Amino acid sequence: MITVDDRARRIRESAHKIQKPFELDETLCLYSPQDNVDSLAHPRIAEWLEFVETKYEPDLPEAERRVLLFLPCTKTKPYPFSSEHQAINKRLLAEGFRPTGELSLPPELVDRLGDDMPKDVLNLAILSDGKGTIIHRMIISEPMAVVPYEHIVSFNGKASPATAYDDPGLFENRGNAVSPWRADSTAEQISASRWRWGPEEKRAYVAMHNAMAEGIAKVVGRIGERYTDIVSWVAPGLTHRSFVLAKGERSANKVAARRKVGDEFLALAGANDTLGPDGAIECLPTLEQCRDAIERLATRLGSDIEHATAVYARGGANATPLALPELLDVLVARIKR
Repeated sequence: MITVDDRARRIRESAHKIQKPFELDETLCLYSPQDNVDSLAHPRIAEWLEFVETKYEPDLPEAERRVLLFLPCTKTKPYPFSSEHQAINKRLLAEGFRPTGELSLPPELVDRLGDDMPKDVLNLAILSDGKGTIIHRMIISEPMAVVPYEHIVSFNGKASPATAYDDPGLFENRGNAVSPWRADSTAEQISASRWRWGPEEKRAYVAMHNAMAEGIAKVVGRIGERYTDIVSWVAPGLTHRSFVLAKGERSANKVAARRKVGDEFLALAGANDTLGPDGAIECLPTLEQCRDAIERLATRLGSDIEHATAVYARGGANATPLALPELLDVLVARIKR
């Protein structure tokens, strides 16, 4: 029998994902699609969504090219302290991009960086190459839709929820994105540690998915004209990419366009459906670029494709494949295009 003690155990696990001096907000632990939908009415999330969707104004330096770069959220909070973001930011610094201001994470986090990591990997300011290109980083993350890098820690004089939440609740394939203690749980336990979503989980997933797509579209639709390039760097197959893709882009990306819930099919909308071709977010890396990266990884490792594929799946810097040098080559080439 599942009890509230099971949620308490998961909260303890979630707390370890938040790096000190930041602390977990236990009311922002979202372990299922139903939790996610409920979070849209949470005071901290509702206030955040109103801010980014209707009030947020980026302070962009003058530049010939202004790149809005979306990065994925990470289980580690704050995001830049994750191994994935450290690897990406380290590569951008190595390519000559530098912060345009002093907006770093707390010194105690900077002090905990590895010896091979420059301190500026934790600087939240806009990056510039000094040659006419700037990079403004934002995060795609449920339940907040988007999180501008400069507001990871705070916004409007108050603490940002981006350093205080844990949301594995939309990752169906992990087998534990459920809240069986909820009265509306329809998940089926199939082993000691794995669950299968039922109709209420699937229905709530579609509702939350489309709410996040709408939130991203509202932000980009309002401020997108200020950028010359809008790129999302999110691994193929992940929900974050599905939040972005338009209906016509889904097949080529092998991303579902709908979910079956009982006897009906519910459409999955993406931000690009609203933004249209003129304002669309470009999703990288492509599947072809991923295949090419695996081949180049095999060459670097001196291994066969099978072994390189396994290394690729484990990712770079103990993170996702997005942090591998072979894929970061793709990102850098796109930014410098």
